[in-house]
Amino acid sequence: MADVLLAAAAVGLWLLAYLLFRIFTRPASPSPAPATMDLGAESPAVVSLLVNRWSLTEDAAESTLLDLAARRFIELRQPGNDPMQTTVHLSSSPPASNDLFPYERQVLDRIRGLAVGGVVPIAALTFRNASESSSWNNRLRKSVIAHARELGLSQRRISRTMSAVLSVLAAGVGLAVGYAAWHFGIGKAEDDRPPWFAFAFFTFAALSALGARSLGERDTEAGRATAARWLGVRDWLRGHDQFAELPPAAVAIWDRYLAYGAAVGATRLASAVLDLEMGNKRLVWSSFGGVWHRVRVRYPRFWPRYGRTLPHLLVRGIAYAGIGSLILKFLNDLWYCRWIGIALLLLGVYMLVRTILDVAIAREITGEVLWRETWKTKRQNEDNPAVPWLDHLAIDDGRADRTTAWGLPTEWASQCHDGDTVTITVRPWSRRIVKVVTVGQGRSREMTETVTEEETGELSLAMMPAAATPPLFSDEDIAAVVGRPVASSPLPLGLQFTAAGTGKPVLLLQSLSGLPGRVAWRANQRGQQLPGGAYVNGDRAAFRLGETTYVVTLMGEGRGGRAHLPWLVAQAGQRAGS
Repeated sequence: MADVLLAAAAVGLWLLAYLLFRIFTRPASPSPAPATMDLGAESPAVVSLLVNRWSLTEDAAESTLLDLAARRFIELRQPGNDPMQTTVHLSSSPPASNDLFPYERQVLDRIRGLAVGGVVPIAALTFRNASESSSWNNRLRKSVIAHARELGLSQRRISRTMSAVLSVLAAGVGLAVGYAAWHFGIGKAEDDRPPWFAFAFFTFAALSALGARSLGERDTEAGRATAARWLGVRDWLRGHDQFAELPPAAVAIWDRYLAYGAAVGATRLASAVLDLEMGNKRLVWSSFGGVWHRVRVRYPRFWPRYGRTLPHLLVRGIAYAGIGSLILKFLNDLWYCRWIGIALLLLGVYMLVRTILDVAIAREITGEVLWRETWKTKRQNEDNPAVPWLDHLAIDDGRADRTTAWGLPTEWASQCHDGDTVTITVRPWSRRIVKVVTVGQGRSREMTETVTEEETGELSLAMMPAAATPPLFSDEDIAAVVGRPVASSPLPLGLQFTAAGTGKPVLLLQSLSGLPGRVAWRANQRGQQLPGGAYVNGDRAAFRLGETTYVVTLMGEGRGGRAHLPWLVAQAGQRAGS
């Protein structure tokens, strides 16, 4: 018996060492630096890794796509008020792609592979095959992590040294288990059972594999400082309510700010429209508390107490205690039966006590519904299919950025809709909901929802201030630049000029005032500086009149008029002066 206890103690000590390694290597949660609008040199995908506690989310691919648009590799165009109508256009004269990181090239290659005639709808970027989505996103994840490690901003959570230490300890545990098996006569010459060293090797292999398993990334000293700085950028962006409701096409004005906003989780609408995977129920947007943020959700499945009713738990506890008592009474002479009886008796008593306390300490939680899905089903009979009787319900109560789903009886599912604010009465130990009260109605916030014109109308007005009238450019001015007749039409982000006859966009004029205007001006101060402080950079020109920033972008066939952009800016200055 002493040998068995020694082997059990060895396994327990190894598990304790492994647990301590996991505790001491948990990724840090650095405090944000002071709010700032100064961007750093790190790519948006790497920033997404750092600000999410060294865990990569779908923000990495989405922010990379926006960054490619900001750097003119692609164009994002929104022809109407619905951001879901956004289309991605391949640039006819993109910059050199030699400087792209592998994960940036991977996103660009997917867009090029799906484009037909140089255009792909934004909704077509979503994967339709789960295995393809998993493979593509895993490849992108490894590439981003490798880049972060090269920069010294990330490292393996369980280092190779720690894995080696755990393997050495596992070898000692294997010897202890093998010795206990040998001492009990397992594997001796007269025994047909597996030899004792098979137990030793299996124990060593299992524990070594567990110790070598990847647990993701963790922080470094440089990574913590960089993450704190980017968290300061996130706080600055979140301080402006309008920023969260910017559509993807706004990258034409906000430049890389929108890409980094997606990376740090500050762009609710743009991130909702963009989707480069199958969707993630474990990372859900929430507006509870007045600020858009993402909440990580864990879904309990395997523990038998989760979601169970009070009678079920009481019966199970009584059954365990009763079986254990019977074993102790009638099979007490066998040592292993004695231990089994004691374990069952203690488990039954524990379940009874915890079930009673669970009812006594039931509490109320108020929060926003994040996600609801079927959890457990049962078959009524052979002729009828399985019917659900318990759902998972994830609630954000505003206490933390992580939560665990509760067990919701299916008959109450109709009372809980995504985005609703509800008050639930719960039993914490069994995680079962016993009462639901809807406090406030909310629209669906699923990541695949379509944003309607009514929801973006206010934003559209804010993006086109009164300073845009009288018009700075006439149709004749634009026709002189692009070399063909044009017609103008209003858009949520400004005015779009299309070629007469074909209807294809050739020029986009956008204007912003106030804080968005100052940010747009800062983002577009690049390229050739013109008299009066305007800038021309390739297909784009930017200038300020008073407190309003104007951005002119040539598109499609209109790019042939690059040489005339300085003249067009001068025309705007003359009209404004008159």
